[in-house]
Amino acid sequence: MDFKQIEYFIAVAERRSFSRAAEALNVSQPALSRQVGLLEADLGQHLLYRNGRGVEPTEAGLRFIEHAQGLLALAQRAREDLRSMRDTPSGKVVIGLPPRVALVLTPLLVATFRQALPAASIAIAEGLSTQVREWLLTGRVDLALLYDPPPAPQLAYESLFSEDLVLAAAPSSIYRLPRQVKIEDLARYPLIMPSHPHALRSLMTRVCRAQGVQLDVVAEVDAVHTIVELASQGHACAVLPRSAVQGPHAERRFDVATLIAPRVTNDLVLALPRQRHATRLADATADLVRGLDLAPLFATETTAALKAGKKRRLE
Repeated sequence: MDFKQIEYFIAVAERRSFSRAAEALNVSQPALSRQVGLLEADLGQHLLYRNGRGVEPTEAGLRFIEHAQGLLALAQRAREDLRSMRDTPSGKVVIGLPPRVALVLTPLLVATFRQALPAASIAIAEGLSTQVREWLLTGRVDLALLYDPPPAPQLAYESLFSEDLVLAAAPSSIYRLPRQVKIEDLARYPLIMPSHPHALRSLMTRVCRAQGVQLDVVAEVDAVHTIVELASQGHACAVLPRSAVQGPHAERRFDVATLIAPRVTNDLVLALPRQRHATRLADATADLVRGLDLAPLFATETTAALKAGKKRRLE
């Protein structure tokens, strides 16, 4: 097995065609077929099967794609790391962001990156925090911003921003909210919540289990903006970060109650791999993220203060 064979296989699997892959790689189709065949012989598995429209990955092929992408990413990082030893950081860095963070942070992050690192490029990979965390562990992204991730010995976390979770309801709904709601009283309200293992749902499950509270979840929706839409129409209440319903990017007004006893906060952390050597570009990008002013993007007057200059490393 060599990297050329892996690259050829990925090209065929992505394009579902030997001819299209050969054209993209600028190699002959027989040479491409031979290299993929040698890879299959080495692995002792059929990775592709032919159909009337081209080729499709087999079950073994789909599993190998995950390993292959990680191997190619590691090889690319090795090239970029050695290249960066002789000049300013260059190459490509991939940062994973949850959708709500990507929506408000990407313009500022890309502008700052282009100014500070003009010889490099940046890619934004969007996914739920649990998904982005797996990408970081497998090497598909170089660094990530995550909401309330579980501890992991392979990852180092630095808290960047923290805000209250609140109970939100549309003013036109039948649910009249006080200014504060205790966790023990949360069971009285029908809720729209993300499904497990969404970070917000996992956080609320841990808090409520400790208080002996069973939430009344009437609908499960993973996208925060969709939860906001449904709650704004009065279908049910929602537990959300305060900035999602009161911040500068909130499009609708809500009646909002702060969750207390205990107070619950949504923590955004910078996640970095401990056991994988970071390139100079990844380190420089992490420093850029640490220096961003997140408060105007997420904060409201009652949001917990940005921990600027006081970032703590979480174990």
